[in-house]
Amino acid sequence: MDRNHPGMGVFHFVGYASISDAEKLRSYDVLLPFEERVALPAGKYFVTDLIGCTVFESVGQETKLSSPACSMEDAPRVVGAVRDVFFPGESMAGTPLLQVDTPGGELLLPLAEDICLRIDVASRRIDVRLPEGLDGLNTSGR
Repeated sequence: MDRNHPGMGVFHFVGYASISDAEKLRSYDVLLPFEERVALPAGKYFVTDLIGCTVFESVGQETKLSSPACSMEDAPRVVGAVRDVFFPGESMAGTPLLQVDTPGGELLLPLAEDICLRIDVASRRIDVRLPEGLDGLNTSGR
């Protein structure tokens, strides 16, 4: 990151010595092999790792048992799948939002610790506890 470009990466390419030369590359994507990505600290995720994760709503109380008895009422409910992640603007404070495709339409879900209880990108799973009324408030087409 460059101190003159907060929140943005600055790339230098061989053969592109000036800004006008670099303008020729505008709108291209920079792709890195997965094994060359930086390691993120705990609790931080790449957007590409979140997209496609299945979102489950945790119901009932968490248990310390490794294999608790499970009834259909206590089973996690599939909410949907993450389609995208939206971030607040540079001049606006806020929590990123997961755009979740559900059977009832789009659900915008804050990517906050008290809502997203567990994120397991290896298993492609996000466990959430939805605040009362959020499911109906943020969906379209219901």
